[in-house]
Amino acid sequence: MPNRKPHRQPKPIAIGRAEFGLSKLGIARFDLSDPYHLAVSLSWPGFAVAMLACWLAINLLFAFLYVLSPGAVANVPGQSFAGVFFFSVETLATVGYGVMSPDTLYGHIVSAVEIVTGMAFTAIFTGLLFVRFSRPKAKIIAAGHAVVTRHNGRPTLMLRIINGRVTIMSGATARLFVLLVEHSAEGAFFRRIHDLELQQSYLPLFVMPWTLMHVIDEASPLHGHDAETLAAADARLFLTIDARDHALSAQVYDMKDYPVGRIRFGMRFSDMVTQDEGGKATADLTRIHLLEPDGGAEAAPRS
Repeated sequence: MPNRKPHRQPKPIAIGRAEFGLSKLGIARFDLSDPYHLAVSLSWPGFAVAMLACWLAINLLFAFLYVLSPGAVANVPGQSFAGVFFFSVETLATVGYGVMSPDTLYGHIVSAVEIVTGMAFTAIFTGLLFVRFSRPKAKIIAAGHAVVTRHNGRPTLMLRIINGRVTIMSGATARLFVLLVEHSAEGAFFRRIHDLELQQSYLPLFVMPWTLMHVIDEASPLHGHDAETLAAADARLFLTIDARDHALSAQVYDMKDYPVGRIRFGMRFSDMVTQDEGGKATADLTRIHLLEPDGGAEAAPRS
C-alpha cells in the first residue's frame, strides 16, 4: 500500500496575546468571510500590507486582461506587460496622461470595468481608513506592577492607573478579575475567572491617579495564596476600564493584564501626587511605576 501522508493537525489560534496562554481550535486566524471585521482588527502595518496587496492584485489582473488582446491599448512601448501594468495603474486611479489609451472595443470595455473597480476600491479603502482613525481610544496608563500590601491592617491587592491625557474623563468604571488554574475534586483541569470585588469600582471624575483596591479576606478568591501558590496556579489579573472622554464625546475602553510575575508582595506604590502651599495638586506621571518596600509588613502579606 502506498504510504499516506500524515494528516496535518490544525494549529491552535492564540486568543489575545500569546502570553495569555489561551487558544482556540476550529477557527481561522484570518476569516475572509468577515472582511470588515478583519480589516478593522488588523494592526496598522498589517492593514497597510493588505491594502497594498489588494491594489497590486487588481492592477496585475487588469494588466493580464489587456495582454490577452494585443493592441487593446494604444502607444504601449513594445506592447510590454510593464506598459499595460502602468496603464492599469493610471486607469484605476482615473488619471490619464494622454499617451496610452484604449484602442479597441475590448480595451474600452476592460478599462471601463477597471474605472468602476477603482472607484469602488477607493471608496472602500477611504471608509476603512476613516473607521480606523475615528475609533475612540483611551490612553490609560497603568503601573507596571500590581502590589499586595497591608492597608488598614488587612492584606490588600492594589493597582494604580491614571488618564494619560489632559482631558477630563467622567463616569469611569473598573472591574478586576483573576484567572486561576484549578483542579476539581475528580482531578479535572480547568481555568476559572473569578471576579475580584473592588472597594471603589466607580469614579465620577477620572482626573488624578486612581488606586484600585481589593481586600484579600476570607471571601476573596485570593484568600490563602502567596507568591508561590499564585505562580503554581498560573494566576493572571485582568483589569477592564471604561469611561467617557469629554474631548471625544464618546465612551472609551481599555484593558490591562498582570501575569503572576508582575504581582509584588510586601511592596507599595510610591507617592506620585504633590501639593503646593496653595493646595494645588500635581500628579507626576513619571512616578506611576515606582514601588517601595511596605514598612508596615515585615513578611510578605498572606491572607
